[in-house]
Amino acid sequence: MAPRKRRVVEEEEKEKLKPELATRLTRSATRRDASINSDNSVAELQKTELPKAKKAKKAVKDVELKVVEEEVEEGTKTIVIEHCKQCNSFKTRAIQVKEGLEEGVTGITVLVNPDKPRRGCFEIREKGGETFISLLDMKRPFTPMKNLDMGEVISGIIDKIK
Repeated sequence: MAPRKRRVVEEEEKEKLKPELATRLTRSATRRDASINSDNSVAELQKTELPKAKKAKKAVKDVELKVVEEEVEEGTKTIVIEHCKQCNSFKTRAIQVKEGLEEGVTGITVLVNPDKPRRGCFEIREKGGETFISLLDMKRPFTPMKNLDMGEVISGIIDKIK
């Protein structure tokens, strides 16, 4: 048999000298290892860490909601603006109404989308009370909302509140 080529021998020696890289650990690989090994430590660690992170995020969200609710209870009036997230025109009008109401009435709290908004919806209402504007199930190009004069809407709401 012929001797091995020098280039192949040199490459093998270089590979032996290289530090070993960490092997890639996938979910299926950990399952296989867990089923083979009896200690199951890797699989248990992965299962326990993920829910804790989710619980922490949820706890932070709950605390933020409680703080917002407490602030709302202290204020005299609370106005809720619910707008669809489908188009930016909803958002710009909601922000415009919020700023106008906060400037026009002192001691008022304006909440924008405290809950998940409905699709095609632009609604301004008092929390637990009167509805000022309710445009529901609008289709593109949202003409009923775009035809509104927001200055008149804001002044009308301020008059009804006072």
